[in-house]
Amino acid sequence: MTTSFGTTTGTLTPTDPKIRFQSFTGLKSSNSIALTRNLRVFPLPFCTPTLIRAVSTPLKPETSTAEPKRSKVEIFKEQSNFIRYPLNEEIYTDTPNINEASTQLIKFHGSYQQYNRDERGTRSYSFMLRTKNPGGKVPNQLYLTMDDLADQFGIGTLRLTTRQTFQLHGVLKKDLKTVMSTIIRNMGSTLGACGDLNRNVLAPAAPFMTKEYKFAQETAENIAALLTPQSGFYYDVWVDGEKFMTSEPPEVVKARNDNSHGTNFPDSPEPIYGTQFLPRKFKIAVTVPTDNSVDILTNDIGVVVVFDEDGEPQGFNIYVGGGMGRTHRQETTFPRLGEQLGYVPKGDILYAIKAIVATQRDHGRRDDRKYSRMKYLISSWGIEKFRNVVEQYYGKKFEPFHELPEWEFKSFLGWHEQGDGALFCGLHVDNGRIGGKMKKTLREVIEKYNLNVRITPNQNLILCDIRSAWRRPITTVLAQAGLLHPRYVDPLNLTAMACPAFPLCPLAITEAERGIPDILKRVRAVFEKVGLKYSESIVIRVTGCPNGCARPYMAELGLVGDGPNSYQIWLGGTPNQTQLARTFMNKVKVQDLEKVFEPLFYYWKRKRQPKESFGDFTTRMGFEKLHELVDKWEGPVQSPVRYNLKPFADKETYEAMEELAKLQNKSPHQLAMEVIRNFVAAQQNGKSE
Repeated sequence: MTTSFGTTTGTLTPTDPKIRFQSFTGLKSSNSIALTRNLRVFPLPFCTPTLIRAVSTPLKPETSTAEPKRSKVEIFKEQSNFIRYPLNEEIYTDTPNINEASTQLIKFHGSYQQYNRDERGTRSYSFMLRTKNPGGKVPNQLYLTMDDLADQFGIGTLRLTTRQTFQLHGVLKKDLKTVMSTIIRNMGSTLGACGDLNRNVLAPAAPFMTKEYKFAQETAENIAALLTPQSGFYYDVWVDGEKFMTSEPPEVVKARNDNSHGTNFPDSPEPIYGTQFLPRKFKIAVTVPTDNSVDILTNDIGVVVVFDEDGEPQGFNIYVGGGMGRTHRQETTFPRLGEQLGYVPKGDILYAIKAIVATQRDHGRRDDRKYSRMKYLISSWGIEKFRNVVEQYYGKKFEPFHELPEWEFKSFLGWHEQGDGALFCGLHVDNGRIGGKMKKTLREVIEKYNLNVRITPNQNLILCDIRSAWRRPITTVLAQAGLLHPRYVDPLNLTAMACPAFPLCPLAITEAERGIPDILKRVRAVFEKVGLKYSESIVIRVTGCPNGCARPYMAELGLVGDGPNSYQIWLGGTPNQTQLARTFMNKVKVQDLEKVFEPLFYYWKRKRQPKESFGDFTTRMGFEKLHELVDKWEGPVQSPVRYNLKPFADKETYEAMEELAKLQNKSPHQLAMEVIRNFVAAQQNGKSE
């Protein structure tokens, strides 16, 4: 295959009409469609007309008089011998860290270099490793291995992520190869968990044995296999070239090798990715109708299985162009929901996915990584032009999108029947952090009963394949470790999420995981103050920076770090994650959150329509009116408080409880109700629900 690319210059004028950027005009191949014939000048949403951003750097670029502008990461990829060099040398040096190029390349291997930002002076470097678990599936052997590695080489905790994977923090450079090879040899992988390629493919975590759920999981696994790097760099670096590839379904191999419509680099070690891989990260989710446990609209590609009346899969609806990341004070960056691309028959899904990936590969921007996600390409072109180009790679027209029922958020917490005689138990894990007594107990249960597990996109854990006779002893031991039935967990906690942020994330601006427990308690206190019931809840998500790892822009109340101890407040998401929130306020100090929360929750309580969620309420009221209510707020109108249960019988008990509550930053009533709920939960252990 001979390849070449041309360049041209367009004018980008967000503020200065003199600023000019060189831009790629697209991949040309002697064996593929010359896509540049069909592409035209298009306007970006934030500037005057400019030309498309497109690149897929060939192995032997032709001489060009004007060198196209590319980000530094693109140069690192080009010079890396397919993501090997200089990482394969850097991991053996005596320094505790790796150089700049290797820091970018190791992401493709599933790791980020970090340092403890709580410490002053010399940086103490370590590495975070992230696994790849399509659909959140974790075999028993891999869970026990990750548990061991956290103690032996990490910080003693495991982190469940919003993309159904593990994160292992605190691994030293000298231990990287040992940890990586141990994961590989125990049914695991970190390949492609980070970097400019397809990330972990999401699917509903519930191990239901229905045709629908099994087919969705199988589809997610096939897509993950299709887009797994093929050049062997991962195994060369970490296990000295030893291969641990599992057998692939023939339909995956066939789809990957097919080059009928110019999607591939013939004779390349990376037939889909080439030397340059993708412009940025790429995220895919698969689900079944109604089940939005995967935040389907936030992905680059959202795949929904379409079934007939007998539950037989017929094909797939495809959404494209979702993504959460943005940059503060740059309105040209934005979160975006996926939109409808079309429908494909079930036998075509891998070819359609590959066509979409090839379109982003060849036309996504590679000059400025802020604008390299596929959502910006679609926003620039419009969905019609994007569909037309994808169809050239696909070789067919997309059929009309099939009508779908309304989406629901499903947590799968508590006990459920799998459908094969066994049970599964969904466990709420605050912010996905497994440590201490919880970690020890989970290890004991999973090891004793030889359980497989699954990680949910809401940072929770599902124990699978449980016999009915094991239910009572498992329930009892889990409750003793604080893993309670969801009815005994504060409803606010059940849907809340936060990213890790400080101390290890280099992008964090303020706290998220360490700050959210106190924020949720304060929200609960405000709920009580304004008269909202304990059973009422809203979706709260907190991130330490605007990159959106915990998907705060889909929350009813999103807090996005925008300064030290300061948050941008986003309002307007919905409980089923189908509507994008909007910026309500900037630079709200953490100590001032109640000044915003109180009036919002007070008027939601009093002015909402029947069964109206908080997110829908804020959208209906409008931000202008809400700002007015916040600005004029002087406190709720006091009225006699009635409780069905009065926990305080005497003054001494109240005063003692008040002192304890102050230590925990709670109200006396909050603490008393928490104690009562925990007592009731302990009494209920093992009983039928």
